[in-house]
Amino acid sequence: MAVELARTHALPKPWGVDELRPWSDRDYSEAIGEIWYERPAVGAAASSLLLKLLFTSEPLSIQVHPDDAFANSMGLSNGKTEAWYVLSATPEAKVALGLKRRFTPEQLRSAVQDGSIENLVAWHKVSPGDVIFVPAGTIHAIGDGLVIAEIQQRSDATFRLFDHGRQRELHLDSAMAVAKFEPSDFPTRPTRLSAERTLLHSSPHFAFEKIDLQPDSVWSLKADEETWLLVIEGSARAGSFDIAISDAVFVQSDRVEIHASAGGMVGLVAYTGGQAPRLLSRLNRSGAMVERLWESRPKNHPLEQTATPTIGLLERSK
Repeated sequence: MAVELARTHALPKPWGVDELRPWSDRDYSEAIGEIWYERPAVGAAASSLLLKLLFTSEPLSIQVHPDDAFANSMGLSNGKTEAWYVLSATPEAKVALGLKRRFTPEQLRSAVQDGSIENLVAWHKVSPGDVIFVPAGTIHAIGDGLVIAEIQQRSDATFRLFDHGRQRELHLDSAMAVAKFEPSDFPTRPTRLSAERTLLHSSPHFAFEKIDLQPDSVWSLKADEETWLLVIEGSARAGSFDIAISDAVFVQSDRVEIHASAGGMVGLVAYTGGQAPRLLSRLNRSGAMVERLWESRPKNHPLEQTATPTIGLLERSK
C-alpha cells in the first residue's frame, strides 16, 4: 500500500531549456531537458511506468524504441511504448510520428546513412492539449518549443537514427530491426467519458486520462494498480499533501482523498491494469460517498458493461 508525493529528478540535455516555470522554481546551472517523477523513498520498488516532463529548445533525435519481445531478447525486462500530452507549444512547434509513406528497409537504411531521413518522417504541428500515442516500433521525434508530459513504460531502450549533428552514437542496425517502415496514425483522439473525465488513450501497457475536478469538490481515488496523478492546473489537498501545478502523487493498492481547491484542479492520470471504472468516486464534504449515479452511455462505449452497470470512473451527485 502506498500514497506518496513524488520527488523530482532534473536531467540536463543539449536540447533543454533554462526557464522551467511554472513547472519548477529551481534555478539550474545547465539547460534541463527532462524532469522525472520518482517514488520518494530510497530503496522503494521501481514503478513500471515513468512519468516525466520534457522541455525542448532544439529538436530531439529521430529515434525508435523496441517492443517487449525485442527488449527481452536483449536481456531487458520490457520495451518502451509511450504517450505525450502537449502542455505548451510555440506557434510553429511540431512533432514527427511515423514516415510520410511506406519505405522498404533498404530505402530507409539509405536515408539514415545520408541523413535524408529528417525529411522523410511525418512532421505535424501541435498545440496545447494535443495527445500523441507512440507505440514501440514507431519512428518519432519531438521538435523545439514544446513542454510535454510523457508517460511511458520504464525503459531506456532508445535507438537513434538521426541526431542533428550532435555527434552522439546512432543505432542503425537495432533501429532497423524494430522500426515500422510506414506512416502512423496522428493525432490520438481523446474520448469524453463524462463532464470530469477524458480518456486520452488506452493501451495494454497503460491507460492515460485527463480529469477536471470542480472547485471545492471532494473525491476518493482508489488505485488497485500503480497510478500516477500529475497536476497541470489548479491545486488540491491529496491525503496529507498539498499539491499544485507540477506536483505528482503515486498511489498503489491504496486510496487517497482529494479535496479540489476553490479554483478546481486539472490533472493527468496514468495507471496500469486496464481501464479502472472505480478509480474515482465523489464524496460529500464530510467524506462520505455520495449516491451513485449511473449515466446512460451509447452501445460500445469504453465503459459499457454487458452485465449489471458498474460505477463510472467519476461519480457525480444528483
